[in-house]
Amino acid sequence: MTALTLDLSSVIRLTHEQFEQLALANRDLRLELTATGELVLMPPTGGTTGRRNSDLTTDITLWNRRSKLGVVFDSSTIFRLPNGAERSPDVAWVSLERWHALTLAEQDSFPPLCPDFVIELRSKSDRLRPLQAKLAEYQANGCRLGWLINVQDRQVEIYRSDREPETLDAPLTLSGEATLPDLTVATSGLW
Repeated sequence: MTALTLDLSSVIRLTHEQFEQLALANRDLRLELTATGELVLMPPTGGTTGRRNSDLTTDITLWNRRSKLGVVFDSSTIFRLPNGAERSPDVAWVSLERWHALTLAEQDSFPPLCPDFVIELRSKSDRLRPLQAKLAEYQANGCRLGWLINVQDRQVEIYRSDREPETLDAPLTLSGEATLPDLTVATSGLW
Protein backbone atom coordinates (compact mmCIF):
# COMPACT_ATOMS: atom_id res chain seq x y z
CA MET A 1 0.00 0.00 0.00
CA THR A 2 1.31 3.44 -0.91
CA ALA A 3 0.44 6.83 0.50
CA LEU A 4 -2.98 8.14 -0.49
CA THR A 5 -3.16 11.81 -1.50
CA LEU A 6 -6.49 13.60 -1.39
CA ASP A 7 -6.88 16.86 -3.32
CA LEU A 8 -9.44 18.76 -1.27
CA SER A 9 -8.84 22.11 -3.00
CA SER A 10 -12.21 22.12 -4.80
CA VAL A 11 -13.99 21.62 -1.46
CA ILE A 12 -11.85 23.19 1.26
CA ARG A 13 -8.43 24.63 1.96
CA LEU A 14 -7.49 23.31 5.42
CA THR A 15 -6.02 25.89 7.76
CA HIS A 16 -3.29 24.87 10.19
CA GLU A 17 -5.84 24.79 12.99
CA GLN A 18 -8.22 22.58 11.00
CA PHE A 19 -5.43 20.20 10.00
CA GLU A 20 -4.24 19.96 13.60
CA GLN A 21 -7.79 19.20 14.78
CA LEU A 22 -8.17 16.56 12.05
CA ALA A 23 -4.85 14.92 12.94
CA LEU A 24 -5.57 14.93 16.68
CA ALA A 25 -9.07 13.51 16.15
CA ASN A 26 -7.63 10.69 14.01
CA ARG A 27 -4.55 9.67 15.99
CA ASP A 28 -4.49 6.22 14.38
CA LEU A 29 -3.84 7.80 10.97
CA ARG A 30 -0.50 9.20 9.87
CA LEU A 31 -1.42 12.45 8.14
CA GLU A 32 0.54 15.16 6.38
CA LEU A 33 -0.58 18.29 4.55
CA THR A 34 1.29 19.51 1.47
CA ALA A 35 2.05 23.17 0.84
CA THR A 36 -0.63 23.12 -1.89
CA GLY A 37 -3.27 21.81 0.53
CA GLU A 38 -3.37 18.13 -0.37
CA LEU A 39 -4.03 15.75 2.50
CA VAL A 40 -1.64 12.78 2.54
CA LEU A 41 -2.59 9.57 4.36
CA MET A 42 0.48 7.43 4.89
CA PRO A 43 0.21 3.68 5.43
CA PRO A 44 1.70 2.05 8.52
CA THR A 45 5.11 0.47 8.13
CA GLY A 46 5.95 -3.18 8.48
CA GLY A 47 8.18 -4.67 11.15
CA THR A 48 11.44 -4.38 9.23
CA THR A 49 10.96 -0.67 8.48
CA GLY A 50 9.78 -0.04 12.05
CA ARG A 51 12.91 -1.72 13.42
CA ARG A 52 15.20 0.25 11.11
CA ASN A 53 13.45 3.50 12.01
CA SER A 54 13.71 2.75 15.73
CA ASP A 55 17.42 2.00 15.38
CA LEU A 56 18.02 5.30 13.56
CA THR A 57 16.04 7.26 16.16
CA THR A 58 18.06 5.57 18.90
CA ASP A 59 21.37 6.42 17.19
CA ILE A 60 20.43 10.10 16.92
CA THR A 61 19.03 10.17 20.48
CA LEU A 62 22.18 8.61 22.00
CA TRP A 63 24.37 11.09 20.13
CA ASN A 64 22.14 13.96 21.29
CA ARG A 65 22.27 12.83 24.92
CA ARG A 66 26.07 13.07 24.76
CA SER A 67 26.23 16.34 22.81
CA LYS A 68 23.25 18.09 24.45
CA LEU A 69 22.93 20.23 21.31
CA GLY A 70 19.26 19.84 20.48
CA VAL A 71 16.03 17.88 20.63
CA VAL A 72 15.23 14.61 18.79
CA PHE A 73 11.78 13.73 17.44
CA ASP A 74 10.30 10.47 16.23
CA SER A 75 8.06 9.86 13.23
CA SER A 76 4.87 10.84 15.03
CA THR A 77 5.86 14.52 15.27
CA ILE A 78 4.39 16.91 12.71
CA PHE A 79 6.28 20.11 11.89
CA ARG A 80 4.62 23.17 10.35
CA LEU A 81 7.09 24.25 7.65
CA PRO A 82 7.49 27.88 6.54
CA ASN A 83 5.87 27.07 3.17
CA GLY A 84 2.66 25.93 4.94
CA ALA A 85 3.23 22.18 4.62
CA GLU A 86 2.75 20.04 7.72
CA ARG A 87 5.30 17.20 7.56
CA SER A 88 6.33 14.28 9.73
CA PRO A 89 9.88 13.03 9.01
CA ASP A 90 10.89 9.58 10.23
CA VAL A 91 13.55 11.15 12.47
CA ALA A 92 14.09 14.86 13.12
CA TRP A 93 16.46 17.00 15.14
CA VAL A 94 16.21 20.70 16.08
CA SER A 95 18.98 22.74 17.68
CA LEU A 96 18.37 23.88 21.27
CA GLU A 97 18.58 27.54 20.27
CA ARG A 98 15.77 27.16 17.71
CA TRP A 99 13.69 24.93 20.00
CA HIS A 100 13.92 27.33 22.93
CA ALA A 101 12.94 30.23 20.65
CA LEU A 102 9.47 28.67 20.39
CA THR A 103 6.80 29.40 22.95
CA LEU A 104 5.63 26.56 25.18
CA ALA A 105 2.37 26.49 23.24
CA GLU A 106 4.28 26.16 19.94
CA GLN A 107 6.43 23.36 21.38
CA ASP A 108 3.31 21.54 22.61
CA SER A 109 1.54 21.86 19.25
CA PHE A 110 2.91 21.07 15.79
CA PRO A 111 6.17 23.06 16.01
CA PRO A 112 6.19 25.92 13.47
CA LEU A 113 9.64 25.34 12.05
CA CYS A 114 11.59 23.09 9.73
CA PRO A 115 13.96 20.72 11.54
CA ASP A 116 17.70 21.27 11.16
CA PHE A 117 18.17 17.56 10.36
CA VAL A 118 15.77 14.93 9.01
CA ILE A 119 15.82 11.29 8.01
CA GLU A 120 13.33 9.75 5.64
CA LEU A 121 13.55 5.96 5.48
CA ARG A 122 12.03 4.44 2.35
CA SER A 123 9.74 1.54 3.22
CA LYS A 124 8.77 -1.06 0.65
CA SER A 125 5.47 0.76 0.02
CA ASP A 126 7.11 4.16 -0.58
CA ARG A 127 7.71 5.50 -4.07
CA LEU A 128 11.10 7.20 -4.42
CA ARG A 129 10.10 10.43 -6.23
CA PRO A 130 7.69 11.69 -3.55
CA LEU A 131 10.37 11.10 -0.90
CA GLN A 132 12.93 12.98 -2.97
CA ALA A 133 10.45 15.85 -3.34
CA LYS A 134 9.88 15.79 0.43
CA LEU A 135 13.64 16.05 1.12
CA ALA A 136 13.92 18.89 -1.41
CA GLU A 137 11.03 20.60 0.40
CA TYR A 138 12.81 20.27 3.76
CA GLN A 139 15.96 21.66 2.15
CA ALA A 140 14.05 24.62 0.63
CA ASN A 141 12.48 25.35 4.04
CA GLY A 142 15.76 25.59 5.95
CA CYS A 143 16.79 22.02 6.78
CA ARG A 144 20.59 21.96 6.95
CA LEU A 145 21.09 18.19 6.49
CA GLY A 146 18.79 15.40 5.34
CA TRP A 147 19.25 11.71 4.67
CA LEU A 148 16.96 9.82 2.32
CA ILE A 149 17.74 6.18 3.05
CA ASN A 150 16.67 4.10 0.08
CA VAL A 151 17.04 0.54 1.38
CA GLN A 152 15.65 -1.05 -1.78
CA ASP A 153 18.45 0.36 -3.94
CA ARG A 154 21.06 0.32 -1.14
CA GLN A 155 21.59 4.06 -1.51
CA VAL A 156 21.53 7.16 0.67
CA GLU A 157 20.82 10.56 -0.78
CA ILE A 158 22.37 13.38 1.26
CA TYR A 159 20.59 16.73 1.11
CA ARG A 160 22.50 19.79 2.29
CA SER A 161 21.36 23.38 2.43
CA ASP A 162 24.12 24.65 0.19
CA ARG A 163 24.30 22.16 -2.73
CA GLU A 164 22.67 19.54 -4.89
CA PRO A 165 21.86 16.14 -3.37
CA GLU A 166 24.66 13.58 -3.29
CA THR A 167 23.96 9.86 -3.73
CA LEU A 168 26.06 7.29 -1.86
CA ASP A 169 26.00 3.60 -2.78
CA ALA A 170 25.71 1.37 0.30
CA PRO A 171 27.85 3.57 2.58
CA LEU A 172 29.26 1.87 5.67
CA THR A 173 28.60 4.95 7.81
CA LEU A 174 26.80 8.26 7.63
CA SER A 175 28.15 11.49 9.09
CA GLY A 176 26.27 14.26 10.85
CA GLU A 177 28.83 16.65 9.37
CA ALA A 178 28.81 20.17 10.82
CA THR A 179 25.07 20.02 11.63
CA LEU A 180 25.41 17.13 14.09
CA PRO A 181 29.14 17.24 14.93
CA ASP A 182 30.84 13.94 15.79
CA LEU A 183 27.79 11.89 14.81
CA THR A 184 28.59 8.70 12.91
CA VAL A 185 25.85 6.19 12.18
CA ALA A 186 26.77 2.67 11.08
CA THR A 187 24.52 1.48 8.28
CA SER A 188 25.14 -2.27 8.50
CA GLY A 189 21.72 -2.84 10.09
CA LEU A 190 20.00 -1.09 7.18
CA TRP A 191 21.15 -3.30 4.36
